[in-house]
Amino acid sequence: MISEVSPAHLSDWLQAARAHGQPVVLDVREPQELQTASIRAGDFALVTIPMGEIPARLAELDPAQPVACLCHHGGRSLRVATFLAQNGFEHVVNITGGIDAWSQQRDQAVPRY
Repeated sequence: MISEVSPAHLSDWLQAARAHGQPVVLDVREPQELQTASIRAGDFALVTIPMGEIPARLAELDPAQPVACLCHHGGRSLRVATFLAQNGFEHVVNITGGIDAWSQQRDQAVPRY
């Protein structure tokens, strides 16, 4: 089972995750979605790989780093988080509610769509 964290509680997860390395937010939305609404790296590294490209680009991610997966509402990111966990990633969470919840709970400057 994949752990989940809301955008409102992401800072707590990031702080705890640092014990395992530099945390990464993995945004798995499509390029058009990224143009509509994006987040900026802050106290985490930001990696953007569309969900469909994850298997082919898996080597771009470090299984030792903590990864929080993000999409529009949380469904695609949950599937990616599950895939990562099945492929040896030990510290993976899904960001519940996706970027839509991010806009409401963490950064209202991020447009909702």
